[in-house]
Amino acid sequence: MFKNHIKIAWRSLKRQPFFTFLNIFGLAIGMAGGLIIALYIHNELSYDKMFADAERIHRVNADVKFGGDESKSAETAAPMAAVLENDFSQVEMATRIRNLGSILIRRSNTNNNTKELNSAFADANFFEMFGLDLLAGDPETALKEPNTLILTKTAAEKHFGVSNAVGQEVLLDNSDTYTVTGIIDDFPKNSLLRNHSVLMAMSGYEDAQQSEWGSHNYFTFIKLIPSAQIEDFQEPLQGIVGDYLIPWVQNIYPGITEEAFRETGNYVNYYSIPLTDIHLYSEARIELSANGDIQNIYILSFIGLFLILLASVNFMNLSTAHSLKRAKEVGIRKTLGSNKSGLVKQFLTESGLISFMSLIVAVVIAIVAMPFFNELAGTEIGVPFANPIFWLALLVAALVLSLFSGWYPAFFMSRFIPVKVLKGLGKGSVGGGNIRNSLVVFQFAISVFLIVGTLVVFKQLDYIQSKDLGFSKDQVLVVQDFYGAGEKGQALQQEVQKLAQVESATISSFLPTPSSRSDYTYFKEGFPNQEDAVNMQRWLVDYNYLKTLDIKLKAGREFSKQRITDSTAVIINETAASLLGLSPEDALGLRVSSDLGDENGEFFTVIGVIENFHFETLRDDIGALSLRLGSSTGNMAIRLNAGDFSSAVAGIESVWKKNIPEQPFAYSFMEDSFNNTYQAEQRLGRIFIVFTLLSIFIACLGLFGLAAFNAEKRTKEIGVRKVLGASVSQISYRLTMDFLKLVGIAILISLPLGWYAMNKWLEDFSYRIEISWWVLALAGLLAIGIAIVTVSYQSIKAAIVNPVKSLRTE
Repeated sequence: MFKNHIKIAWRSLKRQPFFTFLNIFGLAIGMAGGLIIALYIHNELSYDKMFADAERIHRVNADVKFGGDESKSAETAAPMAAVLENDFSQVEMATRIRNLGSILIRRSNTNNNTKELNSAFADANFFEMFGLDLLAGDPETALKEPNTLILTKTAAEKHFGVSNAVGQEVLLDNSDTYTVTGIIDDFPKNSLLRNHSVLMAMSGYEDAQQSEWGSHNYFTFIKLIPSAQIEDFQEPLQGIVGDYLIPWVQNIYPGITEEAFRETGNYVNYYSIPLTDIHLYSEARIELSANGDIQNIYILSFIGLFLILLASVNFMNLSTAHSLKRAKEVGIRKTLGSNKSGLVKQFLTESGLISFMSLIVAVVIAIVAMPFFNELAGTEIGVPFANPIFWLALLVAALVLSLFSGWYPAFFMSRFIPVKVLKGLGKGSVGGGNIRNSLVVFQFAISVFLIVGTLVVFKQLDYIQSKDLGFSKDQVLVVQDFYGAGEKGQALQQEVQKLAQVESATISSFLPTPSSRSDYTYFKEGFPNQEDAVNMQRWLVDYNYLKTLDIKLKAGREFSKQRITDSTAVIINETAASLLGLSPEDALGLRVSSDLGDENGEFFTVIGVIENFHFETLRDDIGALSLRLGSSTGNMAIRLNAGDFSSAVAGIESVWKKNIPEQPFAYSFMEDSFNNTYQAEQRLGRIFIVFTLLSIFIACLGLFGLAAFNAEKRTKEIGVRKVLGASVSQISYRLTMDFLKLVGIAILISLPLGWYAMNKWLEDFSYRIEISWWVLALAGLLAIGIAIVTVSYQSIKAAIVNPVKSLRTE
């Protein structure tokens, strides 16, 4: 019988090619979209699971509030790892990673530097912790001695070749000589170290040997013993505050207790996060690599599910719309002895055949679309052809989808009454109108929901782009790794400033876009108590900083070369003044010190208060900031005059190569760096657009099918109306309004849900838009317009049919 069902199903599909094409193509689009999203989600959920004993590895984080500043830190103090290994029986081992960022590297016998974008210091047991093998070198000794390092395979090939790298000497940042002691394979793309190419021995890093508990600069990882439960570890972990942190603070504030520390509202909370949760669940400000967001995974999961549901609903609508043409077939089958279960099996076989044909088309679409999706989402995923589990999952999914999509049409058509359909009363006997209408409402509710999401995401991105940030990012060129200029830096800056295209230039590692950061604690003169401390960023800048970045003064003045005393001057922002309990005008002349509790320490005089500007993302409130004169040579920011930027860049590069030809010239525009900060939101917005269009397309196919069904069902009614004098426009209007009522219901359901969901998404931003009424209205109008365009074709087509032909229809 199954063979017979297959044969009949194939003949039926061949007899109705257009109907078959719509069903296969509609299901294939939904399945392809769902497949791509499923592969993306699988990749996001797989982060860091490749490491040995990954389920036992955790990272220690710290939530800190001090001096008016609250932060979630993925880094802890240098001595934390040793304490965890020595004091906690649950900990098998602990290791640290100190992120360094980009470095300049060159072979000891050459003069030309090459830039490596990501480097870090690592403890000697790093390889044992993560279960990593070396391609060359001994993992037990590779990072044991000071001034040794390992390279990834790609970095080694770039500088020496893998076979010749071990034992070679390199110069880092033109100052420190290191010996290559090992080569490791490139880190997987779905690991937290994926971008790192150089790891240096922590034993040669002086700061790592200090017992300083006040600075959090080290990513500290622990591996628990197999029998340990992480829940039993959390409470003892917090005991480090009283056992180690507070005694260290007592060296500065004798007599302070943990209770007194917390009574002021300050706190340090240590806790652990599983290694495999870091990518999606960490809320820390600074990470080894950019993380994802579990919220986006939820959003994409719903979108993928919606696409598949829409495709299934579309199949149901098209199948029921086509059912009238098969009413007599069902009647004859029943008359000849077919029972209901046999008919159900026949129609389910047809839906299964369509589903498996759709699966083949969907895989082809996914293969073609995957490169575009990777560019869209910033990923490097592919279709795992060699994985048998992948194919098994696809087949199971296709089977489930065929049953889900085909059950309603199968049971619907199997209920036809033979006497009625054979007498030509089939049109009147076909019911199920409420279910079909509900499916249309469901389809358009999802589409309107996605339209709202798309509009809100792009409105927020537009707000970010147009918001007054308090500084000017336009026409600012940032020359990176300026420290490579060494002693020639000042002369290079002066020569650049003489170029006609250059308005101003400043040298500093600290910029409002992603760059260096440095937390410091300040005290007002005469108030050296910890409850009076104010924590703020301390940026070292030069005389041109405010002018180059167009940062406005609220009160006071900027740094001046004519005032020798400005070497002990400080400029703060409005937030810092507020935390000090002063207005911008009253803060002028205030003396502050960063020497903790030391009345004899070095004091700095506030000479100016700048207006608040956004130096972090718009997800965060503007924190306290201080600017001091000092040497900080990470970047040179150059404000260009309006004109031909390409010639300006060429002129700056010419000056660079003339002075320091051995150093690579790397630059970016500040506006691009700012935009890159919101890559996650931009990608989400682009993904929303693509899958919203797909959902609308699938929903329109379903509406198109239902419109065809409705027009065919009401053929004689339309003929009678025309005979009685109804015009084409009146008939089209009546047919179209039937569907607009359904779309209206969908809009009423989806708009509140869309408003609520996108408000929750916007809560991640401290600075955000309010969802205006017109956004919701526009989403509704778009849905109505799409529905009218879709339905009007079938309505007009039915309305212009000759009434004589309509009335003769059987």
